Amino acid sequence: MPSKPVQLAADCARCAGLCCVAPAFARSSDFAIDKPAGRPCPNLADDFRCGIHEHLPERGFPGCVVFDCFGAGQQVTQHTFGGRDWRSEPALAPTMFATLPVMRQLHELLWYLTEALRLDAAARVHPKLRAALDHTEQMTMGTPDELAAIDLDEHRRRVNPLLQRASELARAGAGPRPDHRGADLIGRTLRGRDLRGANLRGARLIGADLRQADLRRADFTGADLRGADLREADLTGALFLTAAQMRSARTTDNP
Repeated sequence: MPSKPVQLAADCARCAGLCCVAPAFARSSDFAIDKPAGRPCPNLADDFRCGIHEHLPERGFPGCVVFDCFGAGQQVTQHTFGGRDWRSEPALAPTMFATLPVMRQLHELLWYLTEALRLDAAARVHPKLRAALDHTEQMTMGTPDELAAIDLDEHRRRVNPLLQRASELARAGAGPRPDHRGADLIGRTLRGRDLRGANLRGARLIGADLRQADLRRADFTGADLRGADLREADLTGALFLTAAQMRSARTTDNP
């Protein structure tokens, strides 16, 4: 086991601005410009911080607001590359940028596993969840070559059934438990609906009206909530609802 738990929240002060350089993005409602992979965003400052961080939506970059690396950025910078960075050592850039998406997926899985271990109703699968978390955490400690060799699809195939089982146990007895897994609910009016214990894994809820909906113990794993209206919705005990998902939705009367 590592000497201390892997951090699962982004700490931009300990990262080398990797999410502002490594990914590509296209001009759209999420990004004001086209940027190829591996090229620094023009808003990236010399200290690796975003120069318009407090004004991203109004400057045309809401996609940056809802991105979450789950702490992968500082793990790559501080652990995998020992505090070195692509700007002072340009030769590191290709490997460093290729490592970020692998680490991010591992950290995302760690976040889900950690959340599942907090579910008392899923206690019967806690030992397997703990073993999966420990194994995933060990994987994050690998060298760049070891990380590049990881079969992420295979690892997810092993972990996802455990997360699904934890979800099922946590949602048992939660009411009607409607199944909307992977459903296209873009723009749908679901205001006031009884969605207690609903399976919303991978559902596309872009722009959906969920005002005053009962979403207690609903599973939001991978749901797309961009622009979804969650004002006055009851999210008590909601499962696997990330901070990034909440940032992408409308939760207050402010536009």
